[in-house]
Amino acid sequence: MTPTPRVKTFRIDGRDVVGREDQTVLEVARENDIRIPTLCHLDGLTDIGACRMCLVEVQGWGRLVPSCVTKPEEGMVVVSQSERLARYRRTILEFLFSERNHVCAVCVSNGHCELQDLAEEVGMTHVRVPYRYPGLAVDASHGRFVADHNRCILCARCVRVCGEVEGAHTWDVSGRGIQSLVITDLAAPWGESDTCTGCGKCVQVCPTGALTEKGHSVAEMSKRRQFLPYLATMREGRR
Repeated sequence: MTPTPRVKTFRIDGRDVVGREDQTVLEVARENDIRIPTLCHLDGLTDIGACRMCLVEVQGWGRLVPSCVTKPEEGMVVVSQSERLARYRRTILEFLFSERNHVCAVCVSNGHCELQDLAEEVGMTHVRVPYRYPGLAVDASHGRFVADHNRCILCARCVRVCGEVEGAHTWDVSGRGIQSLVITDLAAPWGESDTCTGCGKCVQVCPTGALTEKGHSVAEMSKRRQFLPYLATMREGRR
């Protein structure tokens, strides 16, 4: 018999909150309508703490921690909004924009992009670091979808939804550090994948214009995420 998770009482931004020990600080914050920005997080998928947008301060810890993978502890004091965190989040966004080629004006997801939305939220009007301008490939070999590595932020949502929900395990991450790329199978073109089921879940969970449907022009690609409540329900069932 699985034991009932214990309840933890702690504080976020001066508010007393209550959460289960199997929840994360991010989950408890959202249950209490406390806004913490995220990019790689998606309800129903395993959290990996990749984007670091959800960093928070915990009193006495001496370091910033990602709220999506941090469990609540009795009496802990969490700060989710501060000048320090605002600087970190803006810097992270600037690095993401400079690492690849995010040219919003010609992107099919312009106006429907989570990266773009966060940049507006933090007031990012320019990037203070040099752009890398990598010459990355655009894979249009699939009959229905396109993968544009220039717009990928390596959130790994596609990897997780393909493995955890669809069960195909088509997507993975190849390389290390700045050389990392999401790939299908063993770096085969997407259209030649033996494992892809063509379900499109990876496209719909992508937060940017990296994975899109064919046939869309600038600003026309809006992600359809009707199945996301199902992901959250399945996640609750696995606890």
